Amino acid sequence: MSEDQEPKHIRRERYTGKHPKTFSEKYKEQQPERYAEDISKIMEQGRTPAGMHRSICVAEILEILKVQPGETGLDATLGYGGHSLELLKALNKEGRLFATDVDPFELPRTRERLHALGYGEEHLQIRQMNFSGIDRLVSEAGRFDFILADLGVSSMQIDNPERGFSMKLNGPLDLRLNPKNGKPAREFLKTTDQETLQEVLTENADEPYSEEIAAMIMKTIRNGEEISTSAQLKDVISEALAKLPFQLSKEDVKKSCQRSFQALRIAVNNEFGVLEQFLSKLPDSLSPGGRVAILSFHSGEDRRVKKAFQYFEREGVFSSVSREPIRASAKECFDNPRAKSAKLRWAIKS
Repeated sequence: MSEDQEPKHIRRERYTGKHPKTFSEKYKEQQPERYAEDISKIMEQGRTPAGMHRSICVAEILEILKVQPGETGLDATLGYGGHSLELLKALNKEGRLFATDVDPFELPRTRERLHALGYGEEHLQIRQMNFSGIDRLVSEAGRFDFILADLGVSSMQIDNPERGFSMKLNGPLDLRLNPKNGKPAREFLKTTDQETLQEVLTENADEPYSEEIAAMIMKTIRNGEEISTSAQLKDVISEALAKLPFQLSKEDVKKSCQRSFQALRIAVNNEFGVLEQFLSKLPDSLSPGGRVAILSFHSGEDRRVKKAFQYFEREGVFSSVSREPIRASAKECFDNPRAKSAKLRWAIKS
C-alpha cells in the first residue's frame, strides 16, 4: 500500500439476531461517550448498559455526608466512579477526595474518565488497594471528614463473562475482585472439603440446600470432572437440586444458583474479613464530627455494619448512628432493579 492510500475500512462483525446478546457484541453500550442516545434508551428501560455501573442512593448519601468545599474525603470503593463524581462536585474543587479500589482493570478506566471531566491529581487521589488498609491511607492523607463505602460488586464486573461473576454469562469461574491476587473460585473448589464448602454456602448466603449442593460439587470433582466455568458450576448446582425428593420451581433453582455464586465470591475475596478490618479502623480514620456512610447489599454485610456502629456509639466514639437502614426509593428500584437489596447506614464521629 502506498503512503497516500487510505487503509481499507474493515466493518465490525455483525451480531446474530436483532439485538446484541454477548458482552463483546454490546460495543455501543461500552462507549457511552459515542452512543449517548443508545445509552439513554437502555437506562430508560431500567437496565444497566454493559460495561457501566449506576450508582445507588446518591441523593441519600449526599444528604448524609453533607460534603463541604475544602474538606478531605474518601470513597473507599471507587468502582465506576459515579459516587466519587458527585462527591467531587460537592467539593467544588476545594479540598481533596481520595479513592481506593482493588480492581486493576476498572480502576485505570475510572481514573481516565474522571480526569477527562477535569478532576486531576490535585483534586482526586486514586490508590489501587484494599479498603481494609485505610490506616495506611490515613498516615498519608490525615483523618477524613467523610467516608463512603459501597460494598456492592460493580455492574462492569458482573456483566463481563471473563470475570465469572454471573451465571447468566459463561466464562472462567474466577470471582476475584482482583484477578491478579489470590486463587480463583475454580481452584478454591478443588482444594476445599465438603464440610467447609457447606459452611461457606450457609454462612455467606443462607443457602437452604447447602448440604446437597456441596455434596454434588465434591462428587463431581472426585469423579475427575471439571468445574472451571460459570456454566459448569450452574449445571452442577441444578443437578443437585434436581435430585431433591421434591421439585423446585425454576425461580427457586435460579435463586440457589445466585446464592451459591455469591457465597463463593465472598469466600474467595474474604469479603467479610476485609469489611471487619475496615470497620475496626473507622474511628481512627475520621476527624471529629466526621461522617461515614456504608451501602451494603447482603444481610451479612449489613449485620456487621450495624453491630460495629452500635458498639462504637455505646463506647462514645460515635455521637450518632442510623437506627434503621435507609432503602432506595421505589422509583430508583424501578429505574435500577439492582438497587432493591441496598441498605444504607451512617454514623457520625464524636
